[in-house]
Amino acid sequence: MKQFIFKLHFPVLLLFIIVSFLNSCLNSSDNKKTNTPRKNVTSKNKPPSSFSDTVKINSPAAVFYSPDSLQLEKIKIITDSMTFNSIGHECYYLMRNARITLKDYQPEIGIIETTKARYLLFIKSDKSRVCIDLNTQNDMCGIFLFNQVKEPLLVDMANIDTELNFYFRK
Repeated sequence: MKQFIFKLHFPVLLLFIIVSFLNSCLNSSDNKKTNTPRKNVTSKNKPPSSFSDTVKINSPAAVFYSPDSLQLEKIKIITDSMTFNSIGHECYYLMRNARITLKDYQPEIGIIETTKARYLLFIKSDKSRVCIDLNTQNDMCGIFLFNQVKEPLLVDMANIDTELNFYFRK
């Protein structure tokens, strides 16, 4: 008789334990979802330049651009401080490395730096012109390479040595 009761109650008890376990697992995942708030990620564009000047480039050059002081303040307002500091350090070190690389491997290429210009006007050897509006460049800083024959090229600053080799190859 004792075995009969055990055989009858054991499956019910086992089913109860399994259902309880699954229920606790489901509830714990709900708690995790409610405890971690989701951040709304919005795309932010770089604020426009405070200037409307144009820099003319009519010789082989690497043009380094970065924001003017007022534009930098506007970027700081719309960007959280950790991201702003990170981007600032990244720009500083990548541009420093690019200057060193240019001086070591391509000293004949001129370096042009601009913070107070909105437009870059590249004049090719055939007198055709290419105008770049820096307000359309969403990066805080960058480098354009120009050799008077090809279109100006916005380069990946982390790979400046490779970019220089490919762009200025004869």
